[in-house]
Amino acid sequence: MREILTIADLNRASGGDPLIVWAGQGFGRGVRAWYDGDAVVVASPDLSKRDRLAVAGPAESVARLAIGVFAEVGPSFRPFGDEQLVRELADRVPGMEFSAAFGWMETRTSPAHQPRSAPPAQAQPPARIASGGDLVSAGGPVWLEGDAGVVDLLTEASPASYAWPGRSGVRRWAAVTGDGGELLSVAADAWSAPEVGFLAGVATHPVARGKGLSRQVCGFVTAELISRHGSAALMVDADNPAAMAVYRNLGYTYRAVAAAHL
Repeated sequence: MREILTIADLNRASGGDPLIVWAGQGFGRGVRAWYDGDAVVVASPDLSKRDRLAVAGPAESVARLAIGVFAEVGPSFRPFGDEQLVRELADRVPGMEFSAAFGWMETRTSPAHQPRSAPPAQAQPPARIASGGDLVSAGGPVWLEGDAGVVDLLTEASPASYAWPGRSGVRRWAAVTGDGGELLSVAADAWSAPEVGFLAGVATHPVARGKGLSRQVCGFVTAELISRHGSAALMVDADNPAAMAVYRNLGYTYRAVAAAHL
C-alpha cells in the first residue's frame, strides 16, 4: 500500500480513469490516494455530498487496499466505482454493504453550436410564464451572476438534488431565464476537478418541461466545462431514461457504477 501524492502519479496509476481523476479533485483539501499493484483508491471528503472512496482495479487487490485505507481515513467514506467491482467489494470487505447502482456519464466532445459566454441580459429574447401557466418563450442560457431563485426552483422541481447554492464545491449556476428574470431551467458547475468538469443540479420548472430547455442549459454548461477542463462528467439515476437521453444527445456515454457503505 503506497500513497499517491501528485496528479500525474494518480493519472499513471489509474490509467487516466476519469472517475478516479475526478475523485482526486486536483489533490484539494483532505484528498488522499493510494495504490497497490493495479488497485487504486482515492479518499475524497465532501465530494458530491458524500465522503467518497473512489475505487478501481482487480476486486481482490482493491478489497485488500480498501481495508488498509479505511484504517487511515475512517468508516465515513463510501466506496464508489464500477458496479461489478463494488458488488464484489461488498462480498469481500468485512462490514461493507451494497448501497445503490446508478450511472456515471462522461464526454470530451463539446456539443455543437453552444454559446460560449453570456450576452447582456437585455439582449436576450423575451421569455415568460403566462398567467395561465403556459411557457411563452425562453432566453439564454447564461451564467447567473449569483444564485438568486435557484433554491426556489430546486425546491419545486428537484428537491433531491445534491447541488444547492452554498454547498461545498458548488461553484456557479447557469440558467434559461424568462423576461422577468424568472428561472426556467438551471444547471451547476459543481465539484469540478482540474481535468474533469462536473455537471450537477439540473432542474426545470414544471410548466417549462418538454420544451428542450434542460438540453439547452446542459449543453451550455457542458461546452463551458470542456473548454475549461478538457472533459465533462455527471451522475444520473439508472431509472431516469429521459435524463439519460438528453445527456446522450449531448455526447455523453454511460458507465454503470455503484456505491457501498460500511
